[in-house]
Amino acid sequence: MEKVLFTKEMRDAGYTILVPDMNHIHFKIIKGILQNHGYNVDILYNTGRSVVDEGLKHVHNDTCYPALLVIGQMIDALKSGKYDIHKVALLLPQTGGGCRASNYISLLRKALNAMGWGFIPIISINVSGLEKSPGFKLTPGLVRQMLTAVVYGDLLMLLDNQVKPYEVNKGDSAACVDMWINALLKGFLSGRGLSKGERRENLKAIVQSFARIPRTDEKKIKVGIVGEIYVKYAALGNNSLEQFLYEQGCEVMLGGLLDFALYCVDTPIDTIDIYGGSKLTRETYKLVESYLCSLKDEMIAAVRENSDFVAPSSFRHLKSKADGVISTGCKMGEGWLLTAEIMELVELGYCNVICAQPFGCLPNHIVGKGMIRKIRNLEPRANIVPIDYDPGATRVNQENRIKLMLAVAAEDGDTAAAESEVHDTEIKETVNV
Repeated sequence: MEKVLFTKEMRDAGYTILVPDMNHIHFKIIKGILQNHGYNVDILYNTGRSVVDEGLKHVHNDTCYPALLVIGQMIDALKSGKYDIHKVALLLPQTGGGCRASNYISLLRKALNAMGWGFIPIISINVSGLEKSPGFKLTPGLVRQMLTAVVYGDLLMLLDNQVKPYEVNKGDSAACVDMWINALLKGFLSGRGLSKGERRENLKAIVQSFARIPRTDEKKIKVGIVGEIYVKYAALGNNSLEQFLYEQGCEVMLGGLLDFALYCVDTPIDTIDIYGGSKLTRETYKLVESYLCSLKDEMIAAVRENSDFVAPSSFRHLKSKADGVISTGCKMGEGWLLTAEIMELVELGYCNVICAQPFGCLPNHIVGKGMIRKIRNLEPRANIVPIDYDPGATRVNQENRIKLMLAVAAEDGDTAAAESEVHDTEIKETVNV
């Protein structure tokens, strides 16, 4: 069956675009932005065994756990009766790299054809020219808003994770997140919150609003999460890992989505430097990287200047954490970024690290599980546990392994997860914003 494209006529007819959830804060903002641009978008939150079972029916278990879940979630949603299957489209991102994620759309088309739904269009978000959709365009204005949404989302996620475990009045942090999502989307609709000055004001106000939330001074075990991007963020993919850690009395830290975007932009630059390539292409990537770095630097400055919250490192410093540990030429999956994130987490005081990865995801087993011994040799404080996720892995076994890691942290007197020993060079780092 031929590919069915999402057309302008479908957009004008109000087709519902279904998007699998990955990061609940970021995706709420992105959903609002797409709606502001005339797209009818719905984020999928359906969970349960039916999602896994649908995925197992249509995706070989050896393929990829995230693919199984995403496709299973979409098929489950289409079978729910909630949507008119003749006025619906499905949206998936494609990285275009060596990861199996580049093939999700082919697997999804095969599943739709098997269900007799080959007429449902699939929209690909990619910058590699893999798929095109006439009715869905990444215009400069849309891209600018989505990139700005990522930095706002990263900040909200960072602050929510540092406030929620300590809030005096339960729900204050979540309410603050929702308030800011609504405020930011309202601003986007009228073209506000995008310029450098407006971003700075918003970032500062966001930090100050979270700093005003009453918090206790109790000590919590600090836990960092790294891993394959979907399993790292998606509650469906990691069995609600963040919520579980919160219930265990932990404070959680995750690297931002902007770091992954920067990694994807930085990798082609390194490739051209090593193997050669177009100078024009390299300079284009450098310009994009410079812009994204400036966004992150603005966020870091807002946190450091307006609160006592832990701020992430600049991308430049994060990349330097790979020096002497792993080659930056390691670029399959999350590549050197995953290893560097573990090193950064330990440096920031989050010495207990969970590496969440799909079982059989070769790149992440190499840059995650495969690097643990070397990282421990360099950072003896590191308490790392790799957790594999797939349909055959029981939640009880996963949570018991995490509890064992937390018990080790408690035995070591690490209730504060070690004092942050950020290197002097990072403390004194000048952030150019």
